[in-house]
Amino acid sequence: MNDPLLQREHTTRSALRQRFNAVRRRSVSLSEPLSEEDCCVQSMPDASPVKWHLAHTTWFFETFLLEPHEPGFAPHHPAFRMLYNSYYNGVGEKHARAQRGLITRPSFDEVLAYRHAVDTRMGGLLDAGKPELMALVELGLQHEEQHQELLLTDVKHLLSMNPLLPAYAGSPLPPAPAAPALRWLEFDGGVVEIGHAGDGHCFDNELPRHRQFIEPFRLASRLATNGDYLAFLRDGGYRDPALWMSEGWDWVMREGLRHPLYWHERDGQWHEFTLHGLQPLDLQRPATHVSWFEADAYARWAGARLPTEFEWEHAASGINDTAARALHPAASGEGALSDLFGACWQWTSSSYGPYPGYASQPGALGEYNGKFMSNQYVLRGSSCATPAGHARPTYRNFFPATARWQFGGVRLARS
Repeated sequence: MNDPLLQREHTTRSALRQRFNAVRRRSVSLSEPLSEEDCCVQSMPDASPVKWHLAHTTWFFETFLLEPHEPGFAPHHPAFRMLYNSYYNGVGEKHARAQRGLITRPSFDEVLAYRHAVDTRMGGLLDAGKPELMALVELGLQHEEQHQELLLTDVKHLLSMNPLLPAYAGSPLPPAPAAPALRWLEFDGGVVEIGHAGDGHCFDNELPRHRQFIEPFRLASRLATNGDYLAFLRDGGYRDPALWMSEGWDWVMREGLRHPLYWHERDGQWHEFTLHGLQPLDLQRPATHVSWFEADAYARWAGARLPTEFEWEHAASGINDTAARALHPAASGEGALSDLFGACWQWTSSSYGPYPGYASQPGALGEYNGKFMSNQYVLRGSSCATPAGHARPTYRNFFPATARWQFGGVRLARS
């Protein structure tokens, strides 16, 4: 193969095939510590069973790649098109989201066989090397990585509902290092560029890159810790309506909330349920599994506010989750920004909406992001459950203001 262009295409095709295989293997490996019973149960309407995650991510490749592009396509099983469709109305019928835990059949082994069959057929499509399909394959892999994180958050919620509080991971969670003193880092105001730039993958909600004016602001050098949040709790933070949005206060009262989702008080001592089981509350670890309402109330108690998503992205410019300290002068050292990536997603004060000039993809894939731009708040960064390499400064995660089962935490800002 002497043609440089053909050589480059072959290398790109080979790299994508390797990445495809690695991502698909990792999803299955996440289920290995679990029993088949664990993999079938749905703990609440917002969560999905492990078995469903494994089938749905396979459905994505079968529906959006094999069906339109595989010669002589035939479905693996006709019923799977409806069973494992999540929210794509343009594809057809869907099984009710809140009833995914009732899909006891097909069995777990049959779902694994479905994955193997689709992977084999996708191998033929990847070997054909049609350049126009490469971006769609990458979207499918990014989609699966999102579900890998969702799988872990859903498993954690599921196991937390068991009175035995069983651990997902076998090894104990090591103590966190002492959190550095919180400092306020100053950022100048002005017109800044926001949104994805360059050739790497991004979701359509990160586009188009555009100008945004921000006022001068200060950002906390680190995330709020369990110790910080415990002080808020002990100071009556969950009993003071002046700290809460009206809707948030009504929600707290209605649900009887008094602490973050996975905190437990036993014999006067606080503990936290983790993927490693129930452990004494580590005061140095970033506080997580709080809703937007809780994050906002904590910020008000602390004499601060939540940053806008534009402030966060501007501050994080040049940082990624694998090389933060190498790429950004404020990523290490005294008074630096820490835990921008890899600890927990950070709530912002920004409602999730389209950027100026936003346009969704045509067809059913256009439902991926755009139709959710209502009644949600943006989170930035990444969490301990985010796959390596999946995060970037422009990534926009989003959830409703009451969402607690995700790894959501707090970084304070001040004007």
